[in-house]
Amino acid sequence: MEKVKSYLRRPLFVFVALFLLIAIPLFTLPLNLFPGEIVFKSGLLTVPEQAPLSLAYFIGFGYDEADMVHIESFRLLPQSYFLAFFFLFGFPGLAAYRVHLANEKRGK
Repeated sequence: MEKVKSYLRRPLFVFVALFLLIAIPLFTLPLNLFPGEIVFKSGLLTVPEQAPLSLAYFIGFGYDEADMVHIESFRLLPQSYFLAFFFLFGFPGLAAYRVHLANEKRGK
């Protein structure tokens, strides 16, 4: 138990562990959390439609090829990049900073 506590007192370990803990589900599960745009194309008609997207779609997880029949492309909207950055770097960074401040207060 003491070994686990020593790892949790290291800001870099906390950052990397939380980054992985958050990134693995976001990139492997079809969690539609991020605002995006899907472009449908049928013949000569091209229609963009806003819809929530998952980061897993961008690495090929979370959808079937049969679902992509009339979809020409999909992309994240600018606010989605901010949201993804906060989830992947901001939250782990804040937690690591909190550990760093706690270590300073403790006198390490």
